[in-house]
Amino acid sequence: MSHYYSLGNIPHKRHIQFRKPDGSLYSEQLFSTEGFSNDYAILYHCNPPTCIIKTDEPFSVQPKIVEEKMLKPRSFEGFNIKPEDDFLDSRKPVLVNNDCHIVLASPRKSMENYFYKNADADEMIFIHEGTGKLLTQYGEIEFSYGDYLIIPRGSIYQIKFDTAENRLFIVESFSPIRYPRNYLTKAGQLMEHSPFCERDIRTPKNLTTIDEKGDFLIMNKKKGMMYPIHYAYHPFDVVGWDGCCYPYAFSIHNFEPITGRVHLPPPIHQNFEANNFVICSFVPRMYDYHPQSIPAPYNHSNIDSDEVLYYVAGDFMSRKSVTRGMISLHPAGIPHGPHPGTVEKSIGKARTEELAVMVDTFHPLSLTQYAIDTENPDYQYSWME
Repeated sequence: MSHYYSLGNIPHKRHIQFRKPDGSLYSEQLFSTEGFSNDYAILYHCNPPTCIIKTDEPFSVQPKIVEEKMLKPRSFEGFNIKPEDDFLDSRKPVLVNNDCHIVLASPRKSMENYFYKNADADEMIFIHEGTGKLLTQYGEIEFSYGDYLIIPRGSIYQIKFDTAENRLFIVESFSPIRYPRNYLTKAGQLMEHSPFCERDIRTPKNLTTIDEKGDFLIMNKKKGMMYPIHYAYHPFDVVGWDGCCYPYAFSIHNFEPITGRVHLPPPIHQNFEANNFVICSFVPRMYDYHPQSIPAPYNHSNIDSDEVLYYVAGDFMSRKSVTRGMISLHPAGIPHGPHPGTVEKSIGKARTEELAVMVDTFHPLSLTQYAIDTENPDYQYSWME
């Protein structure tokens, strides 16, 4: 859920005549969620957004699960995912369930000859390496290291990279990605105790209206299939829009950590939520300040959730041999905790410089071949002295 925002030219009331300088009507589009019962935006196009001129043969992009049931700690070297030139080809799902897909990507080139629409899922794209712009019907958003890009399902977009080496951590959510409910007032404003506020949210800027006729390919993802559909008009022909459903960016570096005298549980790190999973940000912060505190996390049992931690940067107090882009998976049903020696080592330390993204799912995750191919063998034995 985002706060109300408007960009470009719009009429003074919705669903009324809005005419171009030549007297013809702009084409109004309602972009709504949960039917007509939740957040929405209204966009005004130069041309109808419905003019299909050709459809190509669809093809499957359904993740291939190779290990559905398991109960042991796992670890994967995310940077071992090989780069690909094309953005869509570079997206490799590694951990999946019916609520979300966790995807790694290393695209070398910008999206030049097509646009992309995920009609199934909201997307959270975390920028681990690379800079560029997210281009949408709503305007553009510049991004760099540490940015979360939140893209509502059905949004048409292109990504233009300034860099040739890019690393992305992506979560596809089959329910809306929202701010945590415990951070929000009844009116939807982020409360004082929230670790971020509306000023930290970066909305689209520089709305550029491209009124062009031609052959514009949109790659549409739906139910594990990719549907190439060609449209007669450029999808970014919007002259104005308003509403509460649009892409936005938030930097992990603007997440203000919550600390205490003794070690606090992981929900203090929560950044976003969706149905049956949450996304958390672990950022540099002061350690616990009780005179007898133990900064390293206590052993805990994941009885109801799989815990995925994506390591971004820094020195992790509870783990040994952590590499950038590494993913750990601690499945529901068995306990886990700090590696041997890290508890004593953490005592007396003033702060941590760790940076990580955590995804806690409340239904089990399955592994794809991309996960198996990048796995660290024997990770489950790493708690032995």
